[in-house]
Amino acid sequence: MSDPEHEERVPSPAGRSGGEPTGSPTDAPTGRLVVAGGCFWCVEAVLRRLRGVHAVTSGYAGGHVAHPTYEQVCTGATGHAEAVRIDHDPTVITADTILDVFFTLHDPTTPNRQGADVGTQYRSALFVPADLANAREPRATFERAIARAQAWWADPIVTTIESIDRFWSAEAEHQDFFARHPDQMYCQLVIPPKVARVRARFGALMVD
Repeated sequence: MSDPEHEERVPSPAGRSGGEPTGSPTDAPTGRLVVAGGCFWCVEAVLRRLRGVHAVTSGYAGGHVAHPTYEQVCTGATGHAEAVRIDHDPTVITADTILDVFFTLHDPTTPNRQGADVGTQYRSALFVPADLANAREPRATFERAIARAQAWWADPIVTTIESIDRFWSAEAEHQDFFARHPDQMYCQLVIPPKVARVRARFGALMVD
C-alpha cells in the first residue's frame, strides 16, 4: 500500500491551484484533467500511450470518505469513482483530444457500469475542480466533449460532470497496472480491446 496520506488538492486544468505550482512532473506547459470511465487500470493503460501526456495517475474522486482505500471504494459505499488524473502538455495534445479518446475507450451510455464491472465506483464522470465549479470553463469543455461524443454513440450518454476538491492517489500496486501485469486475466481480456479501439481511430497520437 502507498502512504495513506495520499490526498491531493485538485488544481485547475491550467495546472495551478490557489496561484501556487502543483508539482508538474516536467517543466513543459501542463494541463490537468480528472476523469472516470470504469476500472482505472483500463483508462490509465490507454491514456498513458498518448503523445504529450506526461503522467497518468490512478486514484479516487467524487466520494465523501477521506483517505479511501481500494477495498473501501470497491464496496461502492464511499461514493468515489475509480478515476485517473492526466497531466499533459497542451501544446502537444489538447484537452479536447484527450476527452475524445476518453469517450472512445469506454462506453459512456451505461449507468454505473463498464462491462462486468458494476457499481457507482465504475461510473462515467468528468470532474471539475471545486474552485472552478461555477466558472464557464472547464465545465463548458466537458459539455462540448459530451456533445461531440454523442454523435458517435447511438444511446444517450450518461456521463456526469461533478465538482471535486480532492483527488486521492490509489495504492502503489494500482499504478501502471497493465504494464506490470500483462499476464493477469483481466489485463489479457479487457484492456487490449480498448487499446486497439483507440489505436484504430487515434493511432497517430499514440507512442506505442
